[in-house]
Amino acid sequence: MTQTNGQVLEFKLGDETYCVSIDYVTEIVDVGELTTVPNSPPHVEGVMDLRGRTTSIVNPKTVFGLGDGDMEANRIIVYDPEITQNQGAAGWLVDEVKQVVQVDYANVDESPAADKDAIKGVIKKGDGNFVIWVDPQQVHS
Repeated sequence: MTQTNGQVLEFKLGDETYCVSIDYVTEIVDVGELTTVPNSPPHVEGVMDLRGRTTSIVNPKTVFGLGDGDMEANRIIVYDPEITQNQGAAGWLVDEVKQVVQVDYANVDESPAADKDAIKGVIKKGDGNFVIWVDPQQVHS
């Protein structure tokens, strides 16, 4: 990691808060009607048309092995198509989009997870809570 500060978008998956670098995000939209794609991987919920572009909608709860929980996904974080390495546009179903915050790298600890590429780190918040910082580029590679 570099020693500069950056901005992240915080979002909820179930009871936990996650974040991604704001540099990857192109827009946030409401969940619309999804078209299921037969024989797609289990984490792909379907596709939808976003501004004339077919966009794959991924469920990060499936990717990260989280239960569905009580909350229902109501927002989609749409990523810059370059992060999917020519696999097309992609968005993540999330339960709630919270806020964009500035991150001080002094408050970011290394991930204890086995998949250290997809998890950039754990951010310690002033209120004693933690935010899991994920790298969507690694998830989609």
